[in-house]
Amino acid sequence: MTETARTNQSIDPITLSVIWGGFVSIGEEMGTTLRQTAFSDAVREGDDFSTAIFDRQGRMLAQGNFTPGHLGSMPHVVRSVMEYFPTDTLNPGDAILVNDSAIGSGHYPDCFIVMPVWFEDHIVGYATDICHHADMGGAVPGSQAIMGVTEAYQEGLRILPVKIMRDGEFCEDIMRIILGNVRVPNKVGGDLRAQANANFVGSQRLIRMYEQYGEDVMEMAIEEILDRSEQRIRELIRQMPEGVYEYEDFFDDSGPGTEPIRVHVEMEIKDGDITADFSKSSDQVPAGMNCYATFTQCWLYFIVKAYTDALLPQNDGVIRAMKMRGREGSVFNPVYPAPSGGRAVAQIRIYEAMNGILAKLLPDRAMAAFSHWTNIQMGGIDDRTGEPFILYDVVFAGYGGEAMKDGVEAMSPVMNCPNIPVEVHEAHNPVLIHRVEFIPDSAGPGKFRGGCGLRKDIELRTDSAVLNLLGDRHKFEPYGLNGGGSGKLAETILNPDGETQRLSSKERRDLKRGDVVSFRLAGAGGYGEARHRDPAKIRKDVRDGYVSEAAARETYKLGKDTE
Repeated sequence: MTETARTNQSIDPITLSVIWGGFVSIGEEMGTTLRQTAFSDAVREGDDFSTAIFDRQGRMLAQGNFTPGHLGSMPHVVRSVMEYFPTDTLNPGDAILVNDSAIGSGHYPDCFIVMPVWFEDHIVGYATDICHHADMGGAVPGSQAIMGVTEAYQEGLRILPVKIMRDGEFCEDIMRIILGNVRVPNKVGGDLRAQANANFVGSQRLIRMYEQYGEDVMEMAIEEILDRSEQRIRELIRQMPEGVYEYEDFFDDSGPGTEPIRVHVEMEIKDGDITADFSKSSDQVPAGMNCYATFTQCWLYFIVKAYTDALLPQNDGVIRAMKMRGREGSVFNPVYPAPSGGRAVAQIRIYEAMNGILAKLLPDRAMAAFSHWTNIQMGGIDDRTGEPFILYDVVFAGYGGEAMKDGVEAMSPVMNCPNIPVEVHEAHNPVLIHRVEFIPDSAGPGKFRGGCGLRKDIELRTDSAVLNLLGDRHKFEPYGLNGGGSGKLAETILNPDGETQRLSSKERRDLKRGDVVSFRLAGAGGYGEARHRDPAKIRKDVRDGYVSEAAARETYKLGKDTE
């Protein structure tokens, strides 16, 4: 169908709605397939993956409801793959693998597989997914070191776009190169094949839609969905006050003995567009926490949706209204080979810098600062089996208080990953988890308090291991809003019941058998003045152990009788 003919026709709303629902369903089914066939705890239990489908032009049509940091990078990945592999170089059954930091989501563990979708004799789209893999080699188990790396070449195996599948089969010579350079080849190999499974399911579902509706109708529906999505997001942005606004926050550091890292954002809202400029942030650092622009931009997409319409489709039409800028050579737009393996630590602070602006413009929709999180990696040899192990953990604490409600506990702030069950860690790794509990009086006070920080103590039960810490908020408290108090700072303690040592938020440490690491996440910020908090809620917090009687009296000015 010609472009002229397409513009002179319209698609009925019922068919349009069904096709849109079909696109969303494909993304979700791909995710279900990936989760159920994965080998690693991070993917199977922690949902550290994402899925999406794209049209023939490389435009995102729909995504599964997974991790924003992946999904915002996918459009760039697909476009890059199309440049590396024009359509005339591809055949049915091909699939492309890439993990390059500057192309993908900013660090090597995130491996994307892009599978062209063929209808009849030509490509009509791309099924795409990404997994965070347990290891991609490099200096430390898990490939996410911050300390001790000064360039990307130290972080593991870099994979520029390469055909990982031909004629529907994995290229075993390439697989041997990959699996020969990772510490846990069974998990990496299993997850790569799970990604292929998910993309195959997505491809088949998209082909069926083309068979059912025909190519002309599908193409019209795609254009209509993207145009309507763009129109709607611009309408919502135009409801925000126009202007240029600034906010800044700080990371603790890039490792022990280093300076804080400035996170500065300048946001311009004008005529239905939003531009976030991070150019005044710190220079890139000789440590693995730089954020390539493909990752930084993800959080702009996420926060705009969070402040406008969380249920609005996430597709190419929506992201047309948003632009991210960053000074080349800065921590949020580094020059390759800047190391970035530990960039996961940065995602919440990127979000919160922009949140500091939008909270002033749209206070009724705002949320105070999160607890941050910690992404623990511990690896070595399991004495029981003689095989390498890598414990990958995502530990989440509290949301910030909001205009109408308290922050919740033990939730993922800017992604959909859950806390991985204790039993899974203990079954698959030589560790014993002593406690997982909320920290009393850690939440920022307010009319609506923040969520409490969370404590998790892990004991090593093999001879030795390397601990890699990806945390923050040890030095700069999570901020409150509209008179709400800041959350209590985080801390990480080695052997809390013995010869106690306080660790930094981004330390690398050798552990021995019996060492216990106590992770104590920050509390989230509160919203509104504490003196306006409902006394009944204070009493309930005391009964639940979230607030002590002393804090109830001193911070909230409640009488001695708290029962």
